[in-house]
Amino acid sequence: MKQRICTLVCLSVMVCMLGMGTGWAKTVRIGLMCPLTGSWASEGQDMKQIVEMLVAQSNEAGGINGIQVDLVVEDDGGDPRQAALAATRLTTKDIAAVIGTYGSSVTEASQNIYAESDILQVATGSTAIRLTEKGLPLFMRTCPRDDEQGMVAAKTLDKLGFKKIAILHDNTSYAKGLADEAKALLKSEGKEIVFFDALTPGERDYNAILTKLKSSVPDVLFFTGYYPEAGMILRQKMDMGWNVPMLGGDATNNPDLVKIAGEKAAEGYMFLSPPVPGDLNTPEAKKFLTDYKAAYGKAPGSVWAVLAGDAYRVIAEAVAQTGATKSDKLAAYLKHDLKDFSGLTGKISFNDKGDRVGDLYRVYKVDAAGKFILQP
Repeated sequence: MKQRICTLVCLSVMVCMLGMGTGWAKTVRIGLMCPLTGSWASEGQDMKQIVEMLVAQSNEAGGINGIQVDLVVEDDGGDPRQAALAATRLTTKDIAAVIGTYGSSVTEASQNIYAESDILQVATGSTAIRLTEKGLPLFMRTCPRDDEQGMVAAKTLDKLGFKKIAILHDNTSYAKGLADEAKALLKSEGKEIVFFDALTPGERDYNAILTKLKSSVPDVLFFTGYYPEAGMILRQKMDMGWNVPMLGGDATNNPDLVKIAGEKAAEGYMFLSPPVPGDLNTPEAKKFLTDYKAAYGKAPGSVWAVLAGDAYRVIAEAVAQTGATKSDKLAAYLKHDLKDFSGLTGKISFNDKGDRVGDLYRVYKVDAAGKFILQP
């Protein structure tokens, strides 16, 4: 009898210890989906380094409410099909939320996968309007959206005095959406759209479409695609002796643009974007940039990677304030209770759709040394 009682007591103690051990070993698992390979790999590598650094800082400070953070990273390759696979893998990793990704069409390929698994998704470089018009309650983003960018583009082109405008996109969700938005706004203001077409991303020779563009005799070329193609267009446009001004969307905000185009071809190129990392002036941003440079020897390449850092920080804030890891509770806090949070890229609040509130867009111009200069 004594042996039986002892056995029962021991079993009870073991169960209690296992239960407590589970509590002690518990971590907050946060996913990160980013393009570590492919044509956008420089963005993805910066995203990974930024979030890893911020997670390490959280853990060194004792974690979130005393609980350590475990970051789970998946490579989406900047490709919708690979993104769907990466998202599916992350849904099996017991994550409280996921950060990412860069590229609207890539994010769109993952949205329903996370939604069906009831996982909060905070996108970072995905600005297509329709992403937050679907009514997905657990989808949010730290970047602005393309209707805001379209308005800034129209105002900028008007301010610069351009009347005949060529618009070139690449048929991705982001680029086509921005092109359509800008076209509608410009036409409503009486501007003449002399060219509207798409190139095929990833090609090495754009001389054929540049020849068509040149024949339309535009005052300016507005390109709404990504930085690898923008760099190629700038270089090949210079090679053919065509010096028409060129304005780009926010996806061309990456220093690799200048590497691809060359400083001479890139000089004078303008683009719309939230502030580049060096122009971020909040106390949080300054500390972050100092820490990042100390850790990696240089500043982040673009603001899109920094927006991944903001995604981590708002998720961490939601977990800290609610004491929860359930996505519906985190999303509710971010949409209704988070007000003017001091982010790396400025004050952060979200509306009911999950869009970031506030005007972030600025105009930049590339100087002769290949630096991105904020315009007044």
